[in-house]
Amino acid sequence: MHILYVVGTRPNFVKTAPVIGALRTRLPEGRHTIVHTGQHYDRLMSAVFLEELGVPPPDHMLEVGSGSHAQQTARVIERLEPVLLAEEPDLVTVPGDVNSTLAAALTAAKLQIPVAHIESGLRSFDRTMPEELNRIVADEISEHLFLHSSEALENLRAEGIAEERMHFVGNTMIDTLVALEDRFRAAGAAGRLGVEPGDFVLVTLHRPALVDGPLLAETVRQLAALAREMPVVFPVHPRTRKTMEAIESDHPGLLLSEPLGYVDFLSLLADAGAVLTDSGGIQEETTYLGIPCFTLRANTERPVTIRAGTNTLLGLDPAAIADIPALLARRPAAPPEPPPLWDGHAAERIADIVAG
Repeated sequence: MHILYVVGTRPNFVKTAPVIGALRTRLPEGRHTIVHTGQHYDRLMSAVFLEELGVPPPDHMLEVGSGSHAQQTARVIERLEPVLLAEEPDLVTVPGDVNSTLAAALTAAKLQIPVAHIESGLRSFDRTMPEELNRIVADEISEHLFLHSSEALENLRAEGIAEERMHFVGNTMIDTLVALEDRFRAAGAAGRLGVEPGDFVLVTLHRPALVDGPLLAETVRQLAALAREMPVVFPVHPRTRKTMEAIESDHPGLLLSEPLGYVDFLSLLADAGAVLTDSGGIQEETTYLGIPCFTLRANTERPVTIRAGTNTLLGLDPAAIADIPALLARRPAAPPEPPPLWDGHAAERIADIVAG
């Protein structure tokens, strides 16, 4: 069996690495081909993940780079098609909801190659988000839909997806977190940045609705105010840094850093007193680790994290950052149990289905 894996962004590597490992173990005589689209092309946002997660070097680099959604999607389609024609895989595996995911699923489906979609069925019900459109289309044209939460099952049923295409396997991102836990617990990233474990807020922001317009300036002001109460550590995404450079502020009190490798980032995440984010994956990682998470978005495609009691949706409202200390004071002391099948074995279940 020849399986081709398409990755392109930081979260893609985290979700796909354990699947590649599980299928290489289960099908040692098969062919396993990795295609890196290059949607994230900064070394700290891409190559470091390949080094830290033990994923073999990509067999094909498409180097699509940045651009508009249409440009990025079109480049992946144009550059991936000849790869698929030459490789002739039996299955194309795509993770998540980025432009690379949509483009790869569409290209494979048009060539009549079966597609497996990791992290299927998530919905924010907000079609102004490019990721929502990518998810919907990828789910519609994929043959195997690998789900990580009960609401994903409900969403796909509501869209008329056949039951036999759906497989509730758990969360492959948590597989990676579990595999690296000994390493990130020992990494000591907080100490190297000069903050005490449990005593700081970790911030990640990158979505266009927040960082590409006027909301970012107010967000930075609110973070600076929060930093007067507790340290604020902010590894700045390249997209966000570009916008922040245009803001007339020296960001007093904020500890800004370059993007971190995954082990160092997980080390900070596990030691944080709280996390403020607009990322989907971080909502999941904090839920597994039992870290209070505050999501600066109007919606989430991961309501399982809210039900778990670890995630609070603040809305797309920077002023709500001021409420974080009071919200933290009201949190229960004991962290909840992780959601069902978030146990480090999701990739093994996927391998059972694909190899079976």
